Amino acid sequence: MSVTKVVAIPVLGRHTVNAHLLLGRHPVLVDAGIPGTGRLIHDRIAAHGVDPQDLRLIVVTHGHLDHFGSAAELRRLTGAPIAGHAADLGPYRTGRVREPYLPTGPMGRLMARNPKLHVRAEPFEPDLLVHGETSLADHGVDGRIVPTPGHTAGSVSVLTDDGELVAGDLLANSFMGLIEGRPANPPFHDDPLGNLASLRAMLALGPTRLHVGHGTPLDPARAARWAEREQRRLERLAARGRLRTRG
Repeated sequence: MSVTKVVAIPVLGRHTVNAHLLLGRHPVLVDAGIPGTGRLIHDRIAAHGVDPQDLRLIVVTHGHLDHFGSAAELRRLTGAPIAGHAADLGPYRTGRVREPYLPTGPMGRLMARNPKLHVRAEPFEPDLLVHGETSLADHGVDGRIVPTPGHTAGSVSVLTDDGELVAGDLLANSFMGLIEGRPANPPFHDDPLGNLASLRAMLALGPTRLHVGHGTPLDPARAARWAEREQRRLERLAARGRLRTRG
């Protein structure tokens, strides 16, 4: 087993929106930023001493604009195929997210009014359509893509064999990464309890670190304590009929 290094590629701000570069036997990119950032991501990959033409795969964790927005552009720039889950195929094929967004709190309610979240990205057809756990060994990384539904129906994470979890929007740093190290929900979830079940299932596998789309890496033990509190909060909301989910 080769060790896989995970390198954050900031797309917006210091860590407000991240992609991640996996450096194993060959490089793999996880997530593709907002629309119009393909060249930026390409150049930041190169700044880490990696030839972008050597990318073996682009894994898109889910169908939100800040994660698949530049996937088609990056495929043209690098020649790398794209992997995405079948359950988010609609957004990938249309370039539009499923709306309305379902906010997880005040930040989400504010962000849902931002016109930039309602634009159309360049559509794409995944070259590798994910349905279940999918090995990355043939793409140069000792690890696997794991479906982690809840944030969206087709959300996935990447878990390396040495315990690095690239978790997309399973979890975030508080306030879109502004408060580093504090676990929090991202601004939106289609199914909050489903997402939390996916997070807890991944934590049960014993990852060493959680690399997230918004913020810096999170400590799994701290994330697990947060998840216990969040479970109780969501159950109270559900009991009062105040927990929104996408049908």
